Amino acid sequence: MPTPVLTRSRAHRRTSALALLMIGSLALAGCGDDEPDTVADPSTSPSNTPSVTPTPTPSDDADRSFSDITPVYFTIDTRAGLRLVREPRETGIDGIGAVEAMIGGPEDPDYTTSWNPDTEVLSVGESDGVINVDLSAEAREANVGAEAAEMMAQQLVWTVTQLYGDDLAVQLLIDGESATDMWGHVDWADPIGRQAGDDVRAFVGIDTPAEGETITGDLTVTGEAIAFEGTVLWRVLDPKGKEMEAGFTTSEEGMTLAPYTFTVSLKPGDYVVEVSEDDASDGEGGAPLVDTRTITVE
Repeated sequence: MPTPVLTRSRAHRRTSALALLMIGSLALAGCGDDEPDTVADPSTSPSNTPSVTPTPTPSDDADRSFSDITPVYFTIDTRAGLRLVREPRETGIDGIGAVEAMIGGPEDPDYTTSWNPDTEVLSVGESDGVINVDLSAEAREANVGAEAAEMMAQQLVWTVTQLYGDDLAVQLLIDGESATDMWGHVDWADPIGRQAGDDVRAFVGIDTPAEGETITGDLTVTGEAIAFEGTVLWRVLDPKGKEMEAGFTTSEEGMTLAPYTFTVSLKPGDYVVEVSEDDASDGEGGAPLVDTRTITVE
């Protein structure tokens, strides 16, 4: 039986999914084998669980990488062109909420989105292995080139497949009809699946802490990286840019995204956490990708 379609009246515009921002209980690790759309057994579910709009079970990628939060994807400009990055949203967010959060834009000022913020999310649901995302006509409005248009498509695909199953494809609908041509560069007449993560995602990224998060106790940073010899560099700066702590951590060596983590003790105050690629080329390969989070330690 197809998963019930989640719908929302046009009168209910984006309910920005407030980031419980932990951008990354890291392990931005793998995608899963779980049944993505299985509704919880009533015997183990809270008695007040909605029966008409069940939230799909997250895929393994969300479960292993973000634990109790759901990632929403955005873009960042890198030496390799535009790439996907992600921020977390709270537990239990549904497909509509995730797409609304994606359209509404990131909380990290280094990230961006080209989706028209006036776009309304009409429905999101899975049927016969395809995730149908129905948006208002404003979604067609974006002044972008071919690269950005392709990344917009992958941004949506990665956001909703994170919830319903990473192996599913996404059919975009505009006011209930197949989207076909989008932004002059993307043919969405048929469902579109994920491109490989190593081809579209940033080479290094912070999952947790989230932008603007307040930390109590030691700071633990998690994320994923494609790192030369598995080395991920990190620094903690004060608001004036003075380096307070620095070091390195490791991820699995190889040309694929792998998780990393490190923990550092800091005095109470405001800080910028920075992670970056280890630049073995001394700049010949372009500027190393850096990801940052501004946080407060209590």
